[in-house]
Amino acid sequence: MSLSPSPEPSPKSGIGRCNLPPGVLAPQAFQDDPAPTEIQGVRQAEGDLFDRLDLIEDPELRREAFHQFMAERFQIDPRSAASKPSGKVPQKHYMQFLLGWRIDSNGRSGAVLKGWVESRFGLLATYHGGILAEDPAARMKYLNDKRYAGPKRITMQLDLAYTFCQYELARRFPGERWMTLYRGTHDPEEYAVHREGARDGSLVALNNLSSFTSDPEVAWEFGSSVWKVSVPFPKIVFFGGLLPRNWLESEKEYLVLGGEYRVKKLLF
Repeated sequence: MSLSPSPEPSPKSGIGRCNLPPGVLAPQAFQDDPAPTEIQGVRQAEGDLFDRLDLIEDPELRREAFHQFMAERFQIDPRSAASKPSGKVPQKHYMQFLLGWRIDSNGRSGAVLKGWVESRFGLLATYHGGILAEDPAARMKYLNDKRYAGPKRITMQLDLAYTFCQYELARRFPGERWMTLYRGTHDPEEYAVHREGARDGSLVALNNLSSFTSDPEVAWEFGSSVWKVSVPFPKIVFFGGLLPRNWLESEKEYLVLGGEYRVKKLLF
């Protein structure tokens, strides 16, 4: 899991293709009262896939069915899908980008995923090896790294992966709206703190995409301080249990959309 500092979001935002505008997704009010979120047109375009998944009760079999569909739909070579990503030049399919993020969220895979969040949800990246609003070298690196997104089908694959993630959360946790997750950081001062030390926690702004874990012990491995956060399901882009088991060292990582969050600092 690769954790990076996340300063205050830019006041500007993108347009996105989400059913909710960034002005609704980004504020802390969305954390308190989240609404269903989708990338418009994706589920409708692939309705046969989700109709098929509706008939499968076992989440493991649904996962297999989804990845088999993706392999056939986008001609993903299973031999390529089983190889380890280099972290430098991601292969041209969604699983390599997701695992490339785990190696370095400020590398090429990280830039591709942050750029995808910008294009789909209108939430702009604020950090990529440096604060983008303040560091010209970081801005140039981010723009160059995003070029490795490749063909439009990569964006389509990520759209489907998010849609499947939301589908699985609803199937596995019916009626629930939040999940308690944890984030470790070595540099909490790098974050924009909008309210410090309130009774219900501090209010901080996160980058447009950030890593969390469901295990507080794992979070301590990635920082000298750990935040406990109630994350709305619609802001969960991906979690480890969505990938085939032979791809994972663990299944405890979550990728979460950014914006304002109320966080509680854990005591060591």
